[in-house]
Amino acid sequence: MKVSDEGQFAPLFDPIALGGVMLSNRICMAPLTRHRSGLDGVPSDLNVEHYRQRASAGLIVTEGIYPAPMGRGYLFTPGLHTDAQELAWSKVTAAVHEAGGKIFGQIMHVGRLSDPLLLDGELPLAPSAVRPDPTARHYTVNCPRPKRPYTTPRAMTHREVLAAIDEFANCAVRARRAGFDGVELHAASGYLPMQFLSPNTNRRDDEWGGTAEKRCNFVLACVDAMIAVTSSDFVAVKIGPGWTFHDVFDDDPLSTYSHLVRALSARSIAYLQIADYGMDWDVYGSLRPLFDGPAMYCAGFTRSSAKTALQSGGADLIAFGQAFISNPDLVDRYRHGWRISRPDLATYYTQGAEGYTDYPNFADCDPRDLLPVDSAPIPISAETTG
Repeated sequence: MKVSDEGQFAPLFDPIALGGVMLSNRICMAPLTRHRSGLDGVPSDLNVEHYRQRASAGLIVTEGIYPAPMGRGYLFTPGLHTDAQELAWSKVTAAVHEAGGKIFGQIMHVGRLSDPLLLDGELPLAPSAVRPDPTARHYTVNCPRPKRPYTTPRAMTHREVLAAIDEFANCAVRARRAGFDGVELHAASGYLPMQFLSPNTNRRDDEWGGTAEKRCNFVLACVDAMIAVTSSDFVAVKIGPGWTFHDVFDDDPLSTYSHLVRALSARSIAYLQIADYGMDWDVYGSLRPLFDGPAMYCAGFTRSSAKTALQSGGADLIAFGQAFISNPDLVDRYRHGWRISRPDLATYYTQGAEGYTDYPNFADCDPRDLLPVDSAPIPISAETTG
């Protein structure tokens, strides 16, 4: 076994200044919904341990945090709009900081993808009253939520749009008080901000819809509001241009996201996370030159492809998702060339420690169960384990 691969993969381990913090490496933990919080949205002791274990990441981006009751879309996911939730998150951030890590909280409002059973009987909110395709659930069919087709949401009034923007800002304030190093606005995956960006879900003809520029206004207004109550280096944004996940479509994503990225660049945010989920156009090559600031690339990277992306001069940071699920010491494994563990798909969206805080560090693994370090972390299927 090699003592270290760090020299060969030096770009992954270079420090970088990001917003108001200094990161020790370029290996980031992507936001990962795992359903281990309380039904009241209060993070648990398991959450504290989970993030503490992974604090060697240059930056942790948390699972999606709903900023208000109407933003909740699943059971056992965390919020950040009550004092109890804020106190619990402060324990998470303290544990990560004590272990030497940095952590941003991802703010996620699901919009039309919620259910009245989760909203005290209220209809979900959306830019327009467009029902999601009930068959377009993808992997979320396994997430804890009411097992029935999506309902038709209620189109937000202008006043409700402004209220939602305020909720993002209030969540950012609570995040700062809870000790987060920053927040990331989740504007991907078909959730509320992306519903505003996408023409099939945004059929408005007011200042919040119509042209590509107006469809970007909600995201930009949320960013501006969060910056106003914190600072520009406290706020980041995630986008997934062109991705149709959760039944969102854009016939000209390059036009939409070119405008959005230029506008975000002018705001000097902490970073822009760009995810290419298998698009048939050059997402990174088209949009990265439009953003004058740190860029985090996400989706499907291995150690080797991450090195290439960093060396190309495009990416400044690389986010790893499934690899961090099963390898709490992923940074050390990538540094030393140690083999990696496979995640257990059957425990992705369950509750409890299994498949969450019980993955061992490399020294405690059975080598027969491991993959070569530069492999994709192919999950153990639910069929295999069950």
